[in-house]
Amino acid sequence: MSSHHAVPVILEPEYLEGFRQIYEEKIVFNKTLGLKLVQVTPEGVQARIDMRPDLVGHFAYNRIHGGVISAVLDAIGSAAVMAALAAKHMDEPPAKRLERFAKLGTIDLRVDYLRPGIGDHFTITAHALRVGSRVGSSRMEFLGPDGLLMSTGAAAYIVS
Repeated sequence: MSSHHAVPVILEPEYLEGFRQIYEEKIVFNKTLGLKLVQVTPEGVQARIDMRPDLVGHFAYNRIHGGVISAVLDAIGSAAVMAALAAKHMDEPPAKRLERFAKLGTIDLRVDYLRPGIGDHFTITAHALRVGSRVGSSRMEFLGPDGLLMSTGAAAYIVS
């Protein structure tokens, strides 16, 4: 491990508040899903969604729709890439780093549904694997209330 990894980059409150507004409010679909960011660092992002009747995929089982799982994995995967990207550009003011969201787009998303998504709330975690000048990639996990792994994801995003 090279020495410049020893000190973790701390993202400023101003940046984090803008980040939260984008993910929880400005991306309206995330708002519809009820996505809430719990922790945002360059090393990883954690979020949560609460189960609601309108997120049910199958009426007979009360399990969360697979499209909701893939959408939140995609969202948190991109958040992890953006947080890691922000850490690489600490020379820029927070507002300029937040403008980078306009260029963000999903290239590829892969989801493995391992267990049915049943529970009153879910935790979603992600960390960036690599963030280059044009493409960033991440790994994601979708966990049940008890911490049981329900789905995993891997994604690539265009960042410029």
